[in-house]
Amino acid sequence: MLIVMDNHATQEQINNVTQKIEEMGWEAKQIPGGERVAIGVLRNTGAVDPAIFIDLPGVRDAIPVSKPYKLVSREMHRENKKIILKNGEIVIGGDKIVIMAGPCAVESEAGALEIARLVKEAGASIFRAGAFKPRTSPYAFQGLGETGLKILAMVRDKTGLPIVSEATDPENCDLVEEYADIIQIGTRNMQNYSLLKRAGKAKKPVLLKRGMWATADEFLMAAEYIMSEGNHDVILCERGIRTFSQHSRNTLDINVIPYLQKETHLPVVVDPSHAGGKREQVIPLAKAGAAAGAVALLVEVHNHPEKAFSDGPQSLLPEDFVKLVAELRGMNFKV
Repeated sequence: MLIVMDNHATQEQINNVTQKIEEMGWEAKQIPGGERVAIGVLRNTGAVDPAIFIDLPGVRDAIPVSKPYKLVSREMHRENKKIILKNGEIVIGGDKIVIMAGPCAVESEAGALEIARLVKEAGASIFRAGAFKPRTSPYAFQGLGETGLKILAMVRDKTGLPIVSEATDPENCDLVEEYADIIQIGTRNMQNYSLLKRAGKAKKPVLLKRGMWATADEFLMAAEYIMSEGNHDVILCERGIRTFSQHSRNTLDINVIPYLQKETHLPVVVDPSHAGGKREQVIPLAKAGAAAGAVALLVEVHNHPEKAFSDGPQSLLPEDFVKLVAELRGMNFKV
């Protein structure tokens, strides 16, 4: 249920509605809007009778919300969410396509700084790299941990690029929140509910990747876990799903972008690197994601991909990244 207050409703009237919701044993979530305040009714186990609220002073309307995800739903919040970084210099969900670029993993101080400077010069606004890496093989490179996060903090200090890096469990989420500007939740952890709840308590934006096996609605319910804990700065990332295809690492679900934009107010990002898994597929998939309406791109770039500790074959060379940015601008996108 969404209780829409009149645009002249007083704070006392808003508080009275909130109190009424809590008296019923439910949770009230105020949602400020451009013209009026709305109040979401959460944690109800069945349908809510609009008559309970419609005659309360200051109430304009009581609208049933049909989706199992409430805070994520566009029914609950009509305006598109914008993620603001660097005091407004970077807006994910604004009029520009924001590009987050960098290597799959932090490998060394010199290497991370060199790649960061290259991608910034080419048009990237945010530096991406993993300090904690969940890998299919237990023998594969697992990341540098806190040392890697300290390197990322140094890169931010020297380049001015905000940092996005992955948390893999509730414990290292503390460290990622301390060092990074955006906390990434990877595809394998999309339904790691303890991690989602911990990210929901963070004071940093969360970039949530869709599980490679997840439906769109399961994806949105994962975002609801984060938002239900109080963190409303959530970014959704389509990174390809598992299909019967053998010509790519995963299959980029272009269809899901307009679906998500219809269902939710959260910004939608595309990761063409993990979707394709092959360097030659990254630029076409990135352009397809932008054309479908993605507000940002998450792209892997490495200056020596043949020596990369992880995901070298899908990492763009610096000159390829320059080409990608130029082609996006040629499609009349602001970058």
